[in-house]
Amino acid sequence: MLILECPYCGVKAEETELTAGGEAHLKRYGPGSSDDEFEGYLFTRENPMGVHFERWRHSNGCGKWFHAARSTTTLEVFGTYSAQTTEPPQEIKDKISARHPGWSWRDQS
Repeated sequence: MLILECPYCGVKAEETELTAGGEAHLKRYGPGSSDDEFEGYLFTRENPMGVHFERWRHSNGCGKWFHAARSTTTLEVFGTYSAQTTEPPQEIKDKISARHPGWSWRDQS
């Protein structure tokens, strides 16, 4: 079972207490965007084997959205952080780099 710590209330919650919200750090386009940009936002997602950044909501707790960095192959959680950030905190990137040498932020694209 996946266990994530809510960065807001500090509760370690099982995945049954949370709601998955898909990929984190997506670029959202405004009303002036092209059809291709809007289609990419709606349908194009990373599906990596390994490190992945996801959105989660602490639905049976404080109700807030947050981001989690985890491995899709081992379910190892590298950390959770506020949903209002544009990229993972350096400490989480360092943890991932220690476990996966050669990894870098946004190398999946």
